[in-house]
Parts: sequence; C-alpha cells; structure tokens
Amino acid sequence: MSSVSLSTDDAVVTRMRSEDRRALVLEAATRVFGDRGYYGATTDQIAREAGVSQPYVVRMFGNKETLFLEVLQRALDRMMSAFRTALEENRETADPGDHEALQRCIGRTYVDLLADRGLLLSLMHAFAMGADPVIGRAARQGMLDVYRFLRDEVGLDAAECSDFLAGGMLLNTVVGMRMADDYDDDPLARELLEAILPTKLDLLLALRDEPTS
Repeated sequence: MSSVSLSTDDAVVTRMRSEDRRALVLEAATRVFGDRGYYGATTDQIAREAGVSQPYVVRMFGNKETLFLEVLQRALDRMMSAFRTALEENRETADPGDHEALQRCIGRTYVDLLADRGLLLSLMHAFAMGADPVIGRAARQGMLDVYRFLRDEVGLDAAECSDFLAGGMLLNTVVGMRMADDYDDDPLARELLEAILPTKLDLLLALRDEPTS
C-alpha cells in the first residue's frame, strides 16, 4: 500500500468506478498531450487538469510513456469505432461500390471528431515520434490499422486510401497550428479553411475560444 495520503480530490475520484477513474484521467491527458505534446506535457499538468494529485496519476498509469500510449490507443479506438458506425449506417442506404460516398461519409465522421481537439492532436504528436522505439512503433501500427480498415472494410484501393489519409493529415495540421485563429484577419487562411471544410467550418472555428491546457 502506498504511503502517500490521498488528497480530498483523490478521495472523491477513488469512490468512482475504476473504469470511470481511468476515463477521467485519460480525458485530461488527451487534452494536455494534445496541447503540449509528449515532451512538453508533465504528469503534474495532467493531474491538475483531471483534478487529482500527481502521485495518483503515477499510481494509476506508472509513468508518462505508459499514459501516452493509453491516450494513443484510446484515440485510435474512438476513431475506428466512429468510422465503423458511420460505415454501417451509410451502407444501409448507399451502394457499397460507391467509394466516393463511403469516403465522404467517413470523412464527415472524422471532421466531427474535431469536437475533441486533443484526440486528433495527440494522434498527430504520436505520428511525429517515429524515432521513439516504443511510441513510434505504436503510432505506425495505428496508422496501418486505419489503412487496413480503409482497404479491407471500406474497399478503397491504395490510391484512394492515400487521398483519404492525406486529407485527414491536412486537417490535423491546420488544427494543430490553430489556423482558425487567423480566419477573420487573413484572406488566405480563410480561403484555405473554407476549401478544407466547406460545410463544417463552424466546428473548427469553435475551437478558437477553447483555452489550452
């Protein structure tokens, strides 16, 4: 048993179900890692965001690397679940051979994930860590899992998969650099964002007012 006494907030969280406790910390970690990246984030910042103590986070996950890997897996699981749900719903009304319709359906679902900016940004941070022997391997596997889904379940060919992934990475990039912050003042930023998100630009613009962790 740990000799570190629980804070008041820790005691409240401890009374939650174990899966709810993990979800609380993972949600906070997703926001902090998304805003600050793996190297810029600390378990202390994550603990403050979750409303618990830093020793509590360490007891739950062990270290920052393990926590980041869980954040990465959570992001991939949420994304793939959303994709599969959208695919099934679309196939009830659309021709399974209409690849363009399937891509649009999954693409809209990906844009909807903007509501959880940390989710997309934590994925981007992971994808940039290819040199890390542990996180890089997990990120590559995650990307290949997405590719396998597009190829085997959606039925896209390699070129179509490449186009879809390129669009997603461009969206991640403009979210990460907060291009929406310049939407009102820079005509080129406005033109680019309206080209990328012609029907759901409001989702991206809403992120401008969100504070960073």
